[in-house]
Amino acid sequence: MPSALESPEGGEEDILRYEEMKDNAVSPMDLSELLKEGTKESHDRAENTQFVKDFLKGRIKKELFKLATVALYFTYSALEEEMDRNKDNPVFAPLYFPVELHRREALVKDLKYFYGEDWKEKVQCSEATQQYVDRIHHVGQHEPELLVAHAYTRYMGDLSGGQVLKKVAQRALKLPSTEEGIQFYVFDNVSNAQQFKQLYRARMNALDLDKNTKERIVEEANKAFRFNMQVFDELDKIGRSLAEEAQDGGFPVHDGKGDIRKCPYYADKLGTAGPGCPFHAAVGLARQPLVQLVLAACMAVAAGAAAWYIL
Repeated sequence: MPSALESPEGGEEDILRYEEMKDNAVSPMDLSELLKEGTKESHDRAENTQFVKDFLKGRIKKELFKLATVALYFTYSALEEEMDRNKDNPVFAPLYFPVELHRREALVKDLKYFYGEDWKEKVQCSEATQQYVDRIHHVGQHEPELLVAHAYTRYMGDLSGGQVLKKVAQRALKLPSTEEGIQFYVFDNVSNAQQFKQLYRARMNALDLDKNTKERIVEEANKAFRFNMQVFDELDKIGRSLAEEAQDGGFPVHDGKGDIRKCPYYADKLGTAGPGCPFHAAVGLARQPLVQLVLAACMAVAAGAAAWYIL
């Protein structure tokens, strides 16, 4: 297969020619196919972590989303630092797309939105994220050929499932339509994500790598997925410790001030409301089967009356 880096004369292309990249041109031994097949199980496990499943269902707390953004900032800062270090290294250079792909500056915008101009003083790298960051730095400095695995795992995911998460986050967290807070997912310099991914895979396949190196890259990609899952698990544990947030039309979130036990809603959730608490009594009454049946009947009558009136 002709290299995506070469023109018919063998010189460097000045323009990215998407139309040259065809999915049916790949072979089972191409790096893109080895990565796709070799990480399928890891990909499925990552998608089935509790954090990701809750996220996809729109069950994402704003504070947890902010912490996830912080983790991404430290991860991409490390990744892009090592990519810059190896931008002229032939084992990685063809995959160096700083204008199209780099996410650090976008994440800075998101952190400013969530934490303010002094965001640097308010964020810190978590334990799981630090392990991921340390591995990226090790690879970039000692085994740069494996940097391909980390770039592939992150950026191809961002251009694929990441676009779904963008819409979920914007809707669930009621973020502005002008995309503040989700700049991480916005690739202004990628006009067609599908075609760009084809180009990226073609360039991966054109790398001059032996079989052993390709196998090591696949193994490293699986490690990258495990690091991501560790971050997800860490976020999930933090999420369980955060105060429950209200859904649309629900009860307000406790603001952290005063004694939470004095809030009727949380007192009921904790089972600490006193017998004389009217809220507790009302909730208890509403849970009785007979009362629920009566309420359902009343709602049905009201709905029927409303429908008749409209007609």
